[in-house]
Amino acid sequence: MTAEGQGVGQWADAYASAREFVAQMTLEEKVNITRGYTDESNTCAGNTGSVPRLNWHGLCLMDAGNGVRATDMVSAWPSGLHVGASWDRNLTYERGLWMAREFRAKGVNIALGPNAGPLGRTPLGGRNWEGFSVDPYLSGRLNAETIVGMQDAGVMANLKHLIANEQETYRRPYFGVEAASSNIDDKTLHEYYLWPFMDGVRAGAASIMCSYNRINNTYGCENSKLMNGVLKGELGFQGFVMLDWNAQHTLDSANAGLDMLMPSGGSWGNNLTEAVRNGTVDEKRVADMATRILAAWYLVGQDKDFPTPGVGMKNLTEPHEPIDARDIRSKPVLMEGALAGHVLVKNEKQALPLREPKMVSVYGYDATVPATKNADTLFQLGYMSSREMGQAVLGREHHFDQAARGGTIVAGGRAGSNAPPYISDPLSAIQQRAKKDNTWVNWELSSSNPDVNGASQACLVFINAMATEGWDREGLHDDFSDALVKNVAAKCANTIVVIHAAGVRLVDQWIEHPNVTAVVIAHLPGQDSGKALVGLLWGEDNFSGKLPYTLARNESDYPVYAPCGRGRDNTTSPQCDYTEGVYLDYRAFDARNMTPRYEFGYGLSYTSFSYSDLVLSTGEGLCKSSSSGTNLWDVVATAQVTVRNSGAVAGEEVAQLYLGIPGAPPRQLRGFEKVKLAPGQDATARFELTRRDLSAWHVGMQTWVVQDGEYEVFVGASSRDIRLNGVIAVNDE
Repeated sequence: MTAEGQGVGQWADAYASAREFVAQMTLEEKVNITRGYTDESNTCAGNTGSVPRLNWHGLCLMDAGNGVRATDMVSAWPSGLHVGASWDRNLTYERGLWMAREFRAKGVNIALGPNAGPLGRTPLGGRNWEGFSVDPYLSGRLNAETIVGMQDAGVMANLKHLIANEQETYRRPYFGVEAASSNIDDKTLHEYYLWPFMDGVRAGAASIMCSYNRINNTYGCENSKLMNGVLKGELGFQGFVMLDWNAQHTLDSANAGLDMLMPSGGSWGNNLTEAVRNGTVDEKRVADMATRILAAWYLVGQDKDFPTPGVGMKNLTEPHEPIDARDIRSKPVLMEGALAGHVLVKNEKQALPLREPKMVSVYGYDATVPATKNADTLFQLGYMSSREMGQAVLGREHHFDQAARGGTIVAGGRAGSNAPPYISDPLSAIQQRAKKDNTWVNWELSSSNPDVNGASQACLVFINAMATEGWDREGLHDDFSDALVKNVAAKCANTIVVIHAAGVRLVDQWIEHPNVTAVVIAHLPGQDSGKALVGLLWGEDNFSGKLPYTLARNESDYPVYAPCGRGRDNTTSPQCDYTEGVYLDYRAFDARNMTPRYEFGYGLSYTSFSYSDLVLSTGEGLCKSSSSGTNLWDVVATAQVTVRNSGAVAGEEVAQLYLGIPGAPPRQLRGFEKVKLAPGQDATARFELTRRDLSAWHVGMQTWVVQDGEYEVFVGASSRDIRLNGVIAVNDE
């Protein structure tokens, strides 16, 4: 049964306006705004139909997660994974706000992001870098902040991909082979994969994108249980559901809850009009589609002074007048975001910060920008449009190299990426710093076994780990890069390794080498990459990032490693059984008592922090009960701790709260707070726990339930570095 939008809460006024507008429309006009058209006059990823009679000009939809793609005069923002490593809600909101202002200036109505799926079930996932974290709580909080920021800027957010779109391998049907089916039990669906979508819906997401893959053997964009039953019914989603490009299979998707078709009309258009006339689709369903789309348009204020759709998205091969969308006020946010996602995981022998060294040597392909912008390097670095990419690799098998050896990476590949106005690369930034300090700089960027000048006080080795939409990664390290690190370390007593990584990158082949003194996981910082890194290496800024995933010692340590394939019998219906349930990443490591190399939430600083005075309090409403409706979000308990900067320099600490829910993984993230402290200064980190935070999904009752028992509370600097403990007791009374 289809679920009709109710127009409640923050959607009330938008629905009133949308219903009034839709009442004036013919059936053909309603159908027209639900389908896409190819518009050769712009580079929008999609364009909806318009209603000229009522002066409604349609919508421009465009990728994606770290800036406006396929255009100029915009910024390349830190990628989702980099933002996840910042653990910074305020900065995440600001990024969403300023990035969306660039979308708006280009006439983009709908930004195709942020990303709550994939979460990262397999560390080899090609699109993991587009999302914030493998943890659903951290992902949910940062997706919500991004959505609010984007929509405060007047641009519709599109939360994707619903749901369990956890691998690129067989993500779509190819040559007679069906897309992989993500087979998930109801409890795992709610407690893990749906969790960040709940946050997105609560934040007011204008739209949600259904996924290419199958879920329990039904394609995501035809799955009525998910779209009508769970999303629009259980979660009360009031916006519209659009499909991932060309992910529709039959007209039945309309009744299953799909509201918008992209990039072209497909089986809708005249067919949908005829389906209404012959009774296959109720006209109320089409009216609901149009109402949901227009309500989202009104919700973000696009009825007031919004640019002509696609006005700044002209074909770049033709003369046009680009809009300079880059507001000077966005610059601090770009730089702060670039700084905040770097994670210092090793720092021995006081290797960092560097203090006016007389000589440094720089090694590795990742230290500088690509030498040329030909098709291969552009594709590898993720700066090409999908159309260009298709032309570049058409007709030949293409394996994706784990290391983007053409130059430094500031983003992953394809739809989530965009073209930066410039790249501040590490070597250039180091040279600029060297000029200031009168430092001699050596560099050798191509050899895996370079010569090392014995007078070098620091040897900086730059490697990377690339990932892209369309391919899953073939591994979590590469032989060339590991050999480079080991060869330099054999010759240099102060070897500092910097890894730009689009996901998990293992380090155990060389991390314990006595000459590897410091390691930075630099993730994907966007256009200000080098400048931000140099500020951190030289101590002008302090590291504050924490890992948004677990860094294991071996590939086999992960509960799920490789993506699902066709199996031994070479089936044409690949099946991915999510038998691990919610036991992924640190939850699995904790449950198995397995020691990672660096745990979830881990990250070093140039200062130190102490924790004290854990205070827990519970509200009168906390008791064993089912949860539904508005009370699911009620704050039922609070925790607060005092965090003190006990070191000698200013820094930021991410205080983390984990909860031990009876019958669940030993610890689950349920709160984090980033505090900025001068030396000797302290602050109170306060965590609010909602009823949902304490609840487990009850399959039989089909609701969230707070169980009877003791809930252990763990507060500390990471999932393993627990500084304070407490207990919240729940009983029937």
